[in-house]
Amino acid sequence: MLLGAVFQATENRSPLEVEAKGRWMILDFKNYAQRYGVTFRMNPHVIFNTMPLMRAALIALRRGELEPFSNSLFNAIWVDGLDMGDVDILWATIGKDGFDVDVYKEGIQEQDIKDDLKRRSQEAIDRGIFGAPTFFVGETMWWGQDRLEWVEAALTDDPATNPKN
Repeated sequence: MLLGAVFQATENRSPLEVEAKGRWMILDFKNYAQRYGVTFRMNPHVIFNTMPLMRAALIALRRGELEPFSNSLFNAIWVDGLDMGDVDILWATIGKDGFDVDVYKEGIQEQDIKDDLKRRSQEAIDRGIFGAPTFFVGETMWWGQDRLEWVEAALTDDPATNPKN
């Protein structure tokens, strides 16, 4: 989904655009990175146009490359601090990581990819999504990475940890 479209439709905005939330969120990012032992650096370019990236992610999904593609972008954004709103940097990054840049360059211009992203974004809005990450188990919505434990419990229907039981 295109998060900017969701924010626009729900009259929401990035927590990083709200000064107090932004400060807290950066600390939260650092805490999670430390907890999971991953490298994290706050990206000075973090609020950027993600449309080319999201279209490219759909191409990666269709090609069976979504996980390595996502890892490539994660590292570019949150480890290397690159401006992934710049498509030249996007192409250089995924090229360096072994993806077929020409396929992605051409693919993000295809009407089918554009329509698929619009459809997915509208579907997210229609389901009540207002931010990311958001997860559904059946019709129950879970928002935020701090809810993954509850998502797992809902998936396993564990009555000890599932807040719906």
